[in-house]
Amino acid sequence: MAPPRIFITGGTGYVGGTVLHSLVTRHPEYSITALLRNVPESFAELYPNVRIVHGDYDSADVISDAVSKVDIVIHNGNSDHEPSLNAIIKGLVSKKETSFLIHLSGTGVLSDWRDTKYHGKLNPKIWSDIDDIDEIWSRPDGELHRNTEKILQTANQQHGDKLKIAVMSPPDIYGRGRGPGRRRSAYFPFFWKDIMTVGAPFYAEDGTNTRSFVHIDDLMELYLKVVEAAAAGGEGADWGKEGYYFAATQEASQIDIAKATARVLEARGAIQQDEPVCLPKEQVAGFVPYAGLSIGTYLYMSNSRVRTDRARKPFGYQGKRPTLWETLDTEIADALED
Repeated sequence: MAPPRIFITGGTGYVGGTVLHSLVTRHPEYSITALLRNVPESFAELYPNVRIVHGDYDSADVISDAVSKVDIVIHNGNSDHEPSLNAIIKGLVSKKETSFLIHLSGTGVLSDWRDTKYHGKLNPKIWSDIDDIDEIWSRPDGELHRNTEKILQTANQQHGDKLKIAVMSPPDIYGRGRGPGRRRSAYFPFFWKDIMTVGAPFYAEDGTNTRSFVHIDDLMELYLKVVEAAAAGGEGADWGKEGYYFAATQEASQIDIAKATARVLEARGAIQQDEPVCLPKEQVAGFVPYAGLSIGTYLYMSNSRVRTDRARKPFGYQGKRPTLWETLDTEIADALED
């Protein structure tokens, strides 16, 4: 069997870059093409066999043409960017052969950030990627990533016989990436920037709002399993409506994160106290303004709790890397330098 031809986006990002590095390292026989807007200086040296297509997420014709020549697309770019996703689907369905699309989404689609009842408080709901799949695929408009997940649903309905789709929906990710670009996670750099405006880590209400987490290297193990299944013609993995994969290995409350972060920052001399502070919800909601969305509410006051059931069945997926608490000092050290 000829090696699979793979097209990957987001190759200089935190997740996409680590996916690229993992594939090249574990499967040097794969034929990989990467969409890159800017090519890192070290890219050719690090990945001499990876072909480069120059373009960005708005380069619809470039994307469609490139993906029409491959077997598998791993879309790790902007999870909410509709034109790039439409271009990928257009290119894949133009082929006669069955193609595979592995799309990065995220458990933000399940967050209760718009429900003031649970801001800063524990929501007992824990989502299963098997038991709750009907409800997951019926999330209301306006939820994070819902716009592109609807595009994927339509594509599955119209082209499910020849386009096999898997949605990778990780929770908050921690750990150092391994790609040619960004290697730092998202949560703690945001948290540190907002801590500097307050003088201490913080929470709202009682701070028991809880989110799931996964180490980037554990997430890569799941990615590799799904890509390997696609390379084998789809055998051994779920696709379409059932091809929805959480990747959580643990969870943590905001108050526990704030307390642990305070201790690390105080020990490093970055703050003057080793206890977090409780802030008004309105103040927390004003952090990280972005496109009219209250990202501060999402990051620091919401719940997003998931149970990774689907990946455990065929892949035996479980967390094997250090926990969030074991890597917290490194996460904060990276955030201080970000």
